[in-house]
Amino acid sequence: MSSVNQTQAATAASTASAGSVASAAATGSMSQADFLKLLTTQLQTQDPTHPLDNSQFVSQLAQFSQLASTQELASTVESLGGQITSALQTSQVLGSSNLVGRQVLVPSSSLAYAGSPTSGAVNVASAGDVAVVIRDGTGKVVRTLDLGAQPAGLASFSWDGLDDSGKPVAAGSYQLAADSGGSALSTYVAGTVSGVGYGGSSVGTYLEVAGVGGVPLSAVAQIN
Repeated sequence: MSSVNQTQAATAASTASAGSVASAAATGSMSQADFLKLLTTQLQTQDPTHPLDNSQFVSQLAQFSQLASTQELASTVESLGGQITSALQTSQVLGSSNLVGRQVLVPSSSLAYAGSPTSGAVNVASAGDVAVVIRDGTGKVVRTLDLGAQPAGLASFSWDGLDDSGKPVAAGSYQLAADSGGSALSTYVAGTVSGVGYGGSSVGTYLEVAGVGGVPLSAVAQIN
C-alpha cells in the first residue's frame, strides 16, 4: 500500500509540476533558471512506471525555447530603446548647440540689470491694458512700464535702467511682474545663450542663459 501511495504521490507531483511548467512558460512569469529547476523537479518526481510522455516533454522543451527567445527579445528591445533614447538626447543637445551666442526669450520673474537696457515680454492672455512693474531687492517699485492696450500674445517691453523719476538705478537683480486689469501675467526676459547641456529625464536638454541660469529648451518662447 505504501508503494502505491508513493507512486500516486509521485504521479500527482509530476502532473502538478508539468502544469506549473506549462502555465509559467505560457505567461512568461519565470526566468530560464526557474524553468529548468521546475522541469528537473518534474523529471525527478515522475512515476517510473508512467514516465513523462515524449510529446509532452518535447512540448515543454519547445516552451522553454520560446521563453528563452522571448526574454532575449525583451532584453534586446530594452537595450535598443535605451540606445535610441541616448542617441536622441545627444542629437538634441548637439542640435541645440547652434543656439550658443543667440538671444532667447525665456520665462523669468526677475531680470538682471548690468548698466545697459534690458528687454523682455509679457504673455497677454486676452487683449487689454498691460503694465510691467519692476521692483528692487526690498520689494520697492522702481519703475512702472505702461504698455497700453495689447492684443493677446507676447507683448514686448524694454527697460532703460531708469527709475520712475528718471534716475539711473544700480546694477543688480530686479523683480519683474505684469498685470492686465488686475490679473497677473507671465513674464519673460531676453538673454544670451552661453551653453547647452542635458539635465536628465526630468529636465531634458537645457540652455544656460546669461542673467537667468539654466532653462529647459522646451520653455524657450522665442529665439532671436
